Amino acid sequence: MKNQPVPWAVEAEGLVKVFGENRAVDGVDLRVAAGSIYGVLGPNGAGKTTTLSMLATLLRPDGGRARVFGHDVVAEPHVVRQLLGVTGQAASVDEKLSATENLVIFGRLLGLSWKASRAKSAELLEAFGLTEAANRPLANFSGGMRRRLDLAASLIAQPPLIFLDEPTTGLDPRTRSQMWDTIRDLVATGSTVLLTTQYLDEADQLADRIAVIDHGRVVAEGTPDELKASVGTASLHLEPASPSDTPRVLAAIDTVLGVRATVTAEGARVTAPMADPGRVTDLLVALRAADVHLAGLSVQKPTLDEVFLTITGAGAPVPDQEVAA
Repeated sequence: MKNQPVPWAVEAEGLVKVFGENRAVDGVDLRVAAGSIYGVLGPNGAGKTTTLSMLATLLRPDGGRARVFGHDVVAEPHVVRQLLGVTGQAASVDEKLSATENLVIFGRLLGLSWKASRAKSAELLEAFGLTEAANRPLANFSGGMRRRLDLAASLIAQPPLIFLDEPTTGLDPRTRSQMWDTIRDLVATGSTVLLTTQYLDEADQLADRIAVIDHGRVVAEGTPDELKASVGTASLHLEPASPSDTPRVLAAIDTVLGVRATVTAEGARVTAPMADPGRVTDLLVALRAADVHLAGLSVQKPTLDEVFLTITGAGAPVPDQEVAA
């Protein structure tokens, strides 16, 4: 039986975009499998939004090519736009209109009848918890409510591919969690989601695969676990009950695990790389034999923050700290 070809929702090969002397996107390659959530991470100005804009036919590439479900974004832009829903960093809704009026207008522009637009609007407002505010002027909406309405507007036509550019920036933790659930539901019902985010925990929670973009290029790509594994193994953290036992803990780690551990300044915590989890039991037996008591023990995998720092040489991106309910 022949292997079936992978249904790529997005294929980008060598995408380039130049603004004056600035090569904002410098040969980006992406492959996004249909029915998945694909995250794009990178420092501010790395080229994430510019890449999405080219894929969404909002900017014309200066080099390379891209396809959405097999349709070229330059040769077939009208077809590509029918397959997309886009939610940008700024709300695209009209603040002079109510939530219902905004969604009905979007529906009508997309070819739905008046009745179908009203029905779809009511369905989306309920799904996003906005039914009670349906007829309220958007000027009275919080930032979080506007973000939810903006996402609802991008779903009027139930597109198979959805681009989310930093969809939860500025939202409070509860609303962010609700948005995460909504994004998962979109994929569960057949959509593909490509999102950029400034929150590394968001990418870790949501994305099936992640691309890290820096200076306009993809510098790493893989599943969250693959990216974490690329920067090192898990770490073993030990807290001696008495700091005076720290030398014996270090000696046991050297003998049993064969690795060099590090110690906090006050000697209260010892950290060692853990390449072989099966040896931890041997270490605990050795510590018990040496009459060393522990106040705490934990194992920690590398985080996406560490991946980001290692790969880009920069700290984790800092999102807008404004909180919207």
